[in-house]
Amino acid sequence: MSDQTPVNSPGNQGGGMPESSFSQVLQRGGEELLLEKVNDRFTVNAVDKAAIAGLIQPLPADVSPERAPVKLTEIRVDPAQRDAVMQQVRDADVVNYASHVYQLKDDPGSRLYLTDQITIQFAASVTAEAIAQITTAIGLQQVKPIAGVPNTFLFETTASAQENPLKIANRLMQRSEVLTAEPNIVVRTQALYRPRDPIYAKQWHLNHNGGADLAPNSHVSAEQAWDLTRGIRSVTIAIMDDAVDVSHPDFQGIGKIVAPRDFKENDFLPLPGDPDDNHGTACAGVATAEENGVGSVGVAPGCALMPIRTTGFLDDQTIEEMFGWAVTKGASVISCSWGPASVYFPLSLRQRAALTQAATTGRNGKGCVIVFAAGNANRPTNGSVDESGWPNNALSGPTSWLGGFTVHPDVITVAASTSLNRKAAYSNWGAEVSVCAPSNNAPPGVGLQETGYVFTPPQIRGALPGLGIVTTDRVGATGYSANENAIDFGGTSSACPLVAGVAALVLSANPDLTAAEVRQLLQQTADKIVDPNPDPQFGFRKGTYEASGRCDWFGYGKVNAAKAVQAAVQRQAAAAIASSRQIQQQNTTSVAIPDNNPQGLTSTIQIAETGTVRSIQISVAIDHTFLGDLQISLISPANQTVLLQSRSLGRSTRLQSTYTLQTTPLLRRFLNQPAQGRWQLRVVDAAEGDTGTLNNWTLTLGV
Repeated sequence: MSDQTPVNSPGNQGGGMPESSFSQVLQRGGEELLLEKVNDRFTVNAVDKAAIAGLIQPLPADVSPERAPVKLTEIRVDPAQRDAVMQQVRDADVVNYASHVYQLKDDPGSRLYLTDQITIQFAASVTAEAIAQITTAIGLQQVKPIAGVPNTFLFETTASAQENPLKIANRLMQRSEVLTAEPNIVVRTQALYRPRDPIYAKQWHLNHNGGADLAPNSHVSAEQAWDLTRGIRSVTIAIMDDAVDVSHPDFQGIGKIVAPRDFKENDFLPLPGDPDDNHGTACAGVATAEENGVGSVGVAPGCALMPIRTTGFLDDQTIEEMFGWAVTKGASVISCSWGPASVYFPLSLRQRAALTQAATTGRNGKGCVIVFAAGNANRPTNGSVDESGWPNNALSGPTSWLGGFTVHPDVITVAASTSLNRKAAYSNWGAEVSVCAPSNNAPPGVGLQETGYVFTPPQIRGALPGLGIVTTDRVGATGYSANENAIDFGGTSSACPLVAGVAALVLSANPDLTAAEVRQLLQQTADKIVDPNPDPQFGFRKGTYEASGRCDWFGYGKVNAAKAVQAAVQRQAAAAIASSRQIQQQNTTSVAIPDNNPQGLTSTIQIAETGTVRSIQISVAIDHTFLGDLQISLISPANQTVLLQSRSLGRSTRLQSTYTLQTTPLLRRFLNQPAQGRWQLRVVDAAEGDTGTLNNWTLTLGV
């Protein structure tokens, strides 16, 4: 058993933790994780961050060149003098606190930074007065309640605190009044893909008709979905990532960019700032690059984009702020192609609550759809692997893997398939995978803070067939390629925003769906691709489906945009009919259609009943010597116009057709509008020489 598994059952807090463990155990997500202090560094929080360099200058230490979490400065020091130097720094007037840097035991690549915050959940019977008495006595001050979790609050240490938050949390967990006490730990973000190499026709993942390294139906059937909707601006996809180049031509258009936010620079322009800030631009393009005649196109080109630049660290406050921003600014879908730079790291109570709040209270109570990449290490989302062969023996023996975000119950976790409809060699797997989506193929790898990006052992020596993903790239030579398009993006980083974009198409077709219903719909309509081949690293086979309809490699299958959108439309129509009363009126007055007249004819139906439109269909009967001359539109009492029939009927001479929400998605514009008033059918004959008659038309409304 790995040392990262709980050392005590969460239900046995009263059993007493040994004094020696108070500085070695991290309370996290109901578990107790064993820690070790990193011997050559510590962090400082100072009143004036600029004064730290002067403070350190005479000491046998220096400021680390690596970027530290916000408000912290990392100090490197000779291991033999670490504690003595820490104490000297801690005694300085400009220093608020100094803290060790930690790593998880048996995971030397991890780096955990301690803040001055603690989240405490008290038993329901504990009063506010008792809470104040307990926390004040140990030097804590209350900051705020934690939304959605009863009797739970965020505290900060004060000058009177005698111990660091790690020890305080462990002491609190020994008390019967306390259910949970977690210090706010900062861990670096691990972006989940790095392209190997420096446009619609090349975007095979959306649609293709076969070719080299392309299996039939290995795409997501985007074109069929686009026949129903290409996305609408009222549906917004939040891309949380390193940055998004919002100046890119594929992100231009009225209403395209919504509520941009940069949490790294604390402003509202989330542009790339560092040389490696390329990931988010590529992810945003996969989801929602505009269809504008240049570059690539996203799976949901009509949807809006909310670019959110992350800090690069995953502490409680950052997660709360990012997901809080997305919810309050109206995100419909949140796409996250990252995870903690740690092998095993469960979510804290605050982080779990932040995701739950977004998934349940976002979109006016319907919930934001939250999508996470499964990861690229070819490891379980939650499980153990007997590790060997790692560089510098970084991991060895039975090792527990846990992606805290990917196992959250409100998250859609996305694995990756290839252009050959097989598992991508790198794709993480497990019971938490919801669906997969097409991406590239490449050796498995993982990015840890100390090791950097390394390929996970055992080494794969054979060829890995499969095409890469074409998407947007940073403008200029600083991106993945020398132009504005990345030609070999991939990983679950690419699969994740692809699923997020499909979810946005689903909500464009049916905005009444809850987040849970969107997840269910994506799973129910997924294609059951099968991979009978053994895993190239471990030799096991997990590419076939259980009786429940899912498998560890692909979840419920490869997402199918066309089937998902069609199901969303059908569900909306069925719900509207089931919950509405019908009003049906017909105009049977036969009227000649003026030949070659842009004004055409207008036929009216007057609705006297009050109510709000919940469903709508129009039946039209016309005889005409050349129906290809005709355009037919419906005009609502609010004077909104929807084109029912364009000039696409060719040489046909008789039209007897019914237009519904399924066949004519633009009719959704009339939903939730008043039914009462004058509805008009306009028929225009746009060419000379052929004539005909509107025989009758019927309007059926569900209110």
